[in-house]
Amino acid sequence: MRRYSGEDGFFHGKEEATGILLVNLGTPAAATTSAVRRYLRQFLSDPRVVEIPRLIWLPILYAFVLPRRPAESAKLYESVWTKEGSPLLLFSKKQQQAIQQEMQSRFGGKIIVELGMRYGEPSIESALDSLKKQGVRRLLVLPLYPQYSATTTATSYDEVNRVLSRWRWLPEMRFVGQYHDHPSYIEALARSVTTHWEKNLRGQLLLMSFHGLPKRNLDLGDPYYCHCQKTARLLAKKLGLKKDQYLVSFQSRFGKAEWIKPYTDKTLKELPAKGIKKIDVICPGFPADCLETLEEMKIQNGEIFLQAGGETYRYIAALNHHPDHIHALSDIIQKHSQGWAETSNNWYQPAINKSNKATQQRAKEKGADL
Repeated sequence: MRRYSGEDGFFHGKEEATGILLVNLGTPAAATTSAVRRYLRQFLSDPRVVEIPRLIWLPILYAFVLPRRPAESAKLYESVWTKEGSPLLLFSKKQQQAIQQEMQSRFGGKIIVELGMRYGEPSIESALDSLKKQGVRRLLVLPLYPQYSATTTATSYDEVNRVLSRWRWLPEMRFVGQYHDHPSYIEALARSVTTHWEKNLRGQLLLMSFHGLPKRNLDLGDPYYCHCQKTARLLAKKLGLKKDQYLVSFQSRFGKAEWIKPYTDKTLKELPAKGIKKIDVICPGFPADCLETLEEMKIQNGEIFLQAGGETYRYIAALNHHPDHIHALSDIIQKHSQGWAETSNNWYQPAINKSNKATQQRAKEKGADL
């Protein structure tokens, strides 16, 4: 077996392309216990996600977590599952398709957009293999995590490098580490909030809930908490909110360790007693709606707020494949792919085509099978 994979039917002068790899967390293949168990096994075995020493964590994972949690989670997934499958995968595919169209309208060169999930399918490996077969020689990786964390962005980087470590001919590569303060991203968030307010009565408070992270990660140098705070501050400024008109909190705790605070569920339980009974909720760290937004935030936490005495709880949908979001992600791609032929001004392309034809002719003269 070959150690490094090459390119079948390679010849000099083959049409080249720039590849855009969109990466998201992933999803079970189905809302069933067995499918959720496979997904959680892969997800929770990642040392970037759970930094507890393997000798301690893996026995806990296999003896306690995997035998119990999948059945409970499967019921939650079932509550948000669509006829087309996982909402996260559905929205991610629509983002991929929309960005592909936007790239074709912005640039004259050959640009291919693929989607890879860090856990589950379609995998990062399958997406990269598809890009390689389509002649990608320049690769931009865009993890769909606005705020950097080792638990999300870094593990995507690890997996891309793992796959590429077995390639014979590596592409030029760039990696987007974060876009938590990109103007187009903040603008898209702000428009989603103002549109929501135009359709509904505005609440007393805008709660910005981000995914949680163990406090230990912050203490060890993970910038995620700071990125979340900056996103919230910029969004509030864009909306013209005063400090008492918005609040930042963190959701989705797991285990008994201390996580970054304030916790979303406890915050929602306390707000009605403080006179805040009508709120709007947004999750600026989630580029696509998924289990944690549609079930945990929209349903579970809404019930917590209402049972505590709240009167109105409105969840603002994730940006998903809204045109403002596609425009923002395309701006980020354009910024990070500057200088590459396919994403430069159209005058490059005729020269590239001419060069490719000349190279192909020379290869043919030397006996290459084109």
